[in-house]
Amino acid sequence: MRLEKIETFIFGNPPPRHGGRYFIFVRLTTACGITGVGEIYNATFGPELCAAMAVEMFERQFEGADPHHIERLWRQCHSAGFTQRPDVTVMGVLSGLEMACWDIVGKAADQPVYQLLGGKVNERLRSYTYLYPTEGDVYPDPGAPSVYDDPDLAAEVAMQMVEKGFTAIKFDPAGPYTIYDGHQPRLEDLTRSEMFCKRIREAVGDRADLLFGTHGQFTVSGAKRMARRLEAYDPLWFEEPTTPENAADMAEIARFTSIPVAAGERLCTKHEFARLLEAGAASILQMNLGRVGGILEAKKIAAMAETRQAQIAPHLYCGPVVAAANIQLATCSPNFLILESIGTFDGPYMTPLKTEIAWEDGYVVPPAAPGLGVELDDAAIAASPYTGRELHLDMARAPVVP
Repeated sequence: MRLEKIETFIFGNPPPRHGGRYFIFVRLTTACGITGVGEIYNATFGPELCAAMAVEMFERQFEGADPHHIERLWRQCHSAGFTQRPDVTVMGVLSGLEMACWDIVGKAADQPVYQLLGGKVNERLRSYTYLYPTEGDVYPDPGAPSVYDDPDLAAEVAMQMVEKGFTAIKFDPAGPYTIYDGHQPRLEDLTRSEMFCKRIREAVGDRADLLFGTHGQFTVSGAKRMARRLEAYDPLWFEEPTTPENAADMAEIARFTSIPVAAGERLCTKHEFARLLEAGAASILQMNLGRVGGILEAKKIAAMAETRQAQIAPHLYCGPVVAAANIQLATCSPNFLILESIGTFDGPYMTPLKTEIAWEDGYVVPPAAPGLGVELDDAAIAASPYTGRELHLDMARAPVVP
């Protein structure tokens, strides 16, 4: 079996745009006609350029190769141009291609990918969702009360999610994050964050875990001040309290608070995650399989985490093919904690796929289909092009002023 062809697809995610503005998919085809799909989570360049990078990487490293040789292909890409370092753009592109190879290998073996990575450990996968507005765009009108800044509205939506079956919900009311972070939280940010935890805990009681998100915006001392405000409400995690490049700083926060620290959505390769584990910076690792280096690299990270009594919670703020890959990893990982979902995996978010992701009463059910268990809907993707200029996500460009 050898790889012969690549196709790339850019899907403009329609409102309410949960998961981001666009998704970048690839499909590889072998000479014998087996196809595999993958997704690139690369937010540093525009989607057209990322798709072109995928074509070049395929032509240089993958074309004509046996898709079973994932370790060799990974190392060729990691070492290209004498790099051998965790380059987030290279790893994003490689993740999509590697994911597609696993899809092909699974289909050729007539087995789900998780069966080829040790077999099923978890019969069903506990999932959580962000608190999103119940109606309208994910980006509400400036100045209007929303689930993102109003603790009472957030508590109402949290209760709705619990009634649907979720046993964990995530929210991030800690204020703006900018290109100039870290900063000290403003008093209003501290108060708002505490009120979110208080109101949501009052609404859901012990029926759901609270997952407190930040985006690395605080100094070490600022993160400690925030953690002290939140501890009374017993969140399951304090996410990325400082920027991810300095594990020692994050470790100082982890030692300070009783709230478990979660991190990893911006990291790539086993090497960056090793620094988190060695420093004791996080006990919950949030690798994103469309950025970290693919499925096999994520499995290696999960195994490393086992040696430090750390758990994994695969991150998802991109499209449904990464969601499918996350499900494969979670199913075969004994230290799996919880899976991020985009709502209940329905609505506009799922339109680029012909297949569904099974979500039942707060849990994702692993698919029995071979490979990743999903297929692209070419017509639906073509009907929803991305016409904007913005990147997948943005940070504020002005410093936070107290």
